[in-house]
Parts: sequence; C-alpha cells; structure tokens
Amino acid sequence: MTESVPRRRAPAMSPEQRRAMIVAAALPLVAEHGAAVTTGQIARAAGIGEGTVFRAFGDKDELLDACMAEAMNPDHVLRELASISLDEPLADRLTQAAEALRAHLGRMGTVIGALHGTGHRRGRSLGDRQAPEDRPPPGARETSMRATHEALVELIEPDRAALRLEPERIASVFLGMLFTRLHFASGGVDPSPEELVDILLHGSLRDQESPA
Repeated sequence: MTESVPRRRAPAMSPEQRRAMIVAAALPLVAEHGAAVTTGQIARAAGIGEGTVFRAFGDKDELLDACMAEAMNPDHVLRELASISLDEPLADRLTQAAEALRAHLGRMGTVIGALHGTGHRRGRSLGDRQAPEDRPPPGARETSMRATHEALVELIEPDRAALRLEPERIASVFLGMLFTRLHFASGGVDPSPEELVDILLHGSLRDQESPA
C-alpha cells in the first residue's frame, strides 16, 4: 500500500513580505487608475481577499502611500546599474544605464502623476498613522541621487585615462541630460539613449578637417 506523502504548506509570509507583494500587484493598477483604484481590484490582482489588504494596510491611503514610496525606491535601478559589465565599451555601458534610469524615472513619474492627478497627496490623511517603512527617511532624495551618481562614476571609471573630464563630472552631466529629457519630450523631441550618450561623449558638431 502506497503511503500518502503529506503536503507541505508554503511558509507563511512575514508582514513585510505580504505588504511588498500587495504593493507589487497594486503598482500597475495605481499607474492606470491613480487614487480611483479600488482595494477590490488590488486584492484580485494580488490573488488574495480584500480583508487581507486591510490587515496589511490600515486603509487605502496607507497602501497608496506605500505604492508611491516603492515607485520612488532607487534600489531596483541601482541593482541594474551594478549588473552592467565593465568589460563592455563605455558607450554601451552608458546606453544601458540611460535605459535603466529612464525606465525608473518613467515609472516614478507615471505613478506619482496618476496619484496627484486624482487628488492623492502622500500622507494626506494618515498623519502619525503612516507606517514608518512607508515614510522616506530625512534626506532620502539626496541619498538616492548620491548613490546613483556613485554607480555611474563606477561605470565610467575604467575609461578615465581616455576622457577630457573627470568621471565624476561626466556622471553629473549625464544625470542632468536624463532629468531634462522629459522637457525635451514635451516639446516633441525625444532623444534615444544612444543619441544622448553620443552627444555626451562626442558633442554635436560635425568632424571638420583642419585647413591645409
């Protein structure tokens, strides 16, 4: 007689893991609907009951604040920058970095824009009830920018000897070009990552032969 093998239950999620799972399911819906998204829609996307959403988050505003915090979280893009091989040519490294950063900025802008456009403001009604992990620590923006800048410097550093400017300065210019790209796009011009990197490394003047 074959003995039945007892089924193992999947390990229970910690409260932090459950919150992260719900936020991951909610982000695409928040980007599409803003604050108009319902907790029922989010629960269905996460494959859980609506009551589980409210056990993880005090109310819908707290969940929306967590979504905004996750959209602004630089950890994902920093991991992508760290994964770029330093063995590739500088132009290729910077193109990959531009693509990763533009995707991060695009997601952040979409989520925050959707929430603001539908009347949600971070922590508007939560006050002291906002979960500590959903609050940005003091100086979070500056810390994020500094970490991003340092990651770019590491990508540029192997070519220091071939550059007219220090890698630190080039990284700053590169970030400035990426952050102003949204203004370019609004004017009908949307340079590709390859074009941005080409202008950064080679300028915009045609090569001219020296007079004989």
